[in-house]
Amino acid sequence: MKQSETLNTLSQHLFFKGIEPSQLEILASKATIRSYPAGRYLAHEGEKAESFFLLLEGKVQILIDGGKSKQSIQTIGPGEVFGWSWIFPPYRWNFDARATEPVKVLVLSGKMLRQRCEENSSLGYQLMKRFAGIMVARLRATRLQVLDVYGQQKEKC
Repeated sequence: MKQSETLNTLSQHLFFKGIEPSQLEILASKATIRSYPAGRYLAHEGEKAESFFLLLEGKVQILIDGGKSKQSIQTIGPGEVFGWSWIFPPYRWNFDARATEPVKVLVLSGKMLRQRCEENSSLGYQLMKRFAGIMVARLRATRLQVLDVYGQQKEKC
């Protein structure tokens, strides 16, 4: 994908709506496109978080450690974003992310994003508002998953 196509992808995406064009140009110049096969993990809980992903094609399952097994809390598709763990020290993934089918993602470096946010507090604030929305959605999904697991356990008793 050429930088102009990457810039177009970012500028048309809802997550980046309202971000200054000059900032989007910088982000687009640093973005990479990657493809992963079905079953491949893009993030492992506890490992170093270095990337932010914009899902272009395919589906990714967000999983948490459920003790004896991984618990799916959400499956996301094209146009959605994931990977906010690079924002907060110690910069470790708080979940697993696994491709459930072949995926294509636009990847931004967490280190680069932190640097841009430090240099431009307006950009940092805009991104933080957006990531806060993602975190709330994941918290809700996790809550529903926990309620469902407890509901199933009560039925077995």
